[in-house]
Amino acid sequence: MHTRPTVAENGRMAWSWGYVVASLVGLLFVVNAFRPIRWTPLGAVSLFAGWPTAELALWHIAWQAAATAGFAAAGAFGRWPGWVGLACTLVGWVGLAVLYRQGTRAGEVLDRAVAAGNLTEPDGVDLPATGRDTMWRFPRLLWPLPRPTRAVRVHRHLDYAGDGARRHRLDVIVRRQDPPAAGAPVLVYIHGGAWVFGDKREQGLPMLYELARRGWVTVTINYGLGPRTRWPGQVVDCTMALTWVKAHIADYGGDPGFVAVSGGSAGGHLAALVALTAGEAPWRPGLAGTPVAACVPFYGVYDFTGGADDRGYARSLGHLLETRVFAVRRRDDPDAYRDASPLYRVGAGAPPFFVVHGVNDTLVPVAEARRFVAALRAASSAPVLYAELPGAQHAFDVLPSVRGAHTVAAVVRFLESVRAGAAIGDQIVADG
Repeated sequence: MHTRPTVAENGRMAWSWGYVVASLVGLLFVVNAFRPIRWTPLGAVSLFAGWPTAELALWHIAWQAAATAGFAAAGAFGRWPGWVGLACTLVGWVGLAVLYRQGTRAGEVLDRAVAAGNLTEPDGVDLPATGRDTMWRFPRLLWPLPRPTRAVRVHRHLDYAGDGARRHRLDVIVRRQDPPAAGAPVLVYIHGGAWVFGDKREQGLPMLYELARRGWVTVTINYGLGPRTRWPGQVVDCTMALTWVKAHIADYGGDPGFVAVSGGSAGGHLAALVALTAGEAPWRPGLAGTPVAACVPFYGVYDFTGGADDRGYARSLGHLLETRVFAVRRRDDPDAYRDASPLYRVGAGAPPFFVVHGVNDTLVPVAEARRFVAALRAASSAPVLYAELPGAQHAFDVLPSVRGAHTVAAVVRFLESVRAGAAIGDQIVADG
């Protein structure tokens, strides 16, 4: 005679099946981090599943271990599905450990990129050898989310256009203790967000805080976003912000003679574009470009013409630009799209570049960066550094992860070396 299962037995079976489902979902997140979906309609979903998994691998192990303990206390291992779930969890942990190892080995890739640049070694500057020599190290990484730091002071919401608009505000970040009195190098950061969303307070903060802590003056800007602001309004705003920086950054201890630019994604595109159009006035009559000392674009978009090898990506990008950014279709004004593409702006007068891109980027294929770097190296007389990071997704540097810390350290070394080279050049001219 069969006996009916008790309420407790039914509960254990439910917890067992709940655990196996949760474990399978966790395992799928790990698999996606290794092999992200590159089919364009699901690229964004793959990004938001794989990006935190790859950057916060150890933290995923920690919370999954806590969840496993909770399921065990509820009786999940009293039935066979619970043990299947445990097997899936253990496989996932192995994958997460490999992902974490990829993040730590990013330092080796970045070291090779910086070494290949043959840059001038600065004298008397405390350079970070690895991410462990930055503020983004354990135990600080136990809370691996962007957060304010007492090492810096932020001058917020400064109006660079004089119209009071929120889109025309910037923040200036300086060291709190012993702030620069004069002559500090400057980095301006341009946020991403597909030219239609985003804010100066959301991206690039680990790098900006680290540079400010080391005595730089860093700036993060807002700009007009589509569809309300149509192209070229975005790059016009960035150029106006740089003009303001050149005119006013000395009030915060910065050197207007050494201003570098950086940005991620759409911000990487805008940073590259303003760096390559210095001295010109291509966007609006009476608004001249502003020369910059160096450019560090992260996972940027460099070609608006649809010439990418990935046709799905090209179609998706074209649809976004035509419907949300530009006021004209590409086929109706192809020159406007070409003029907005950094790929077609490269030349011998380009400043030093350090291009960084992740191999697993599902929003902007790594081939985009490879084509841009090849064009730069063929045309530019300045150093062009390139780091292609295994396992890195789009927006990987937003979080102060181990990979992000190594990237920050490499960017500091690059910028300080460019600065040292510029100082040597100035001295040669002065000595005549």
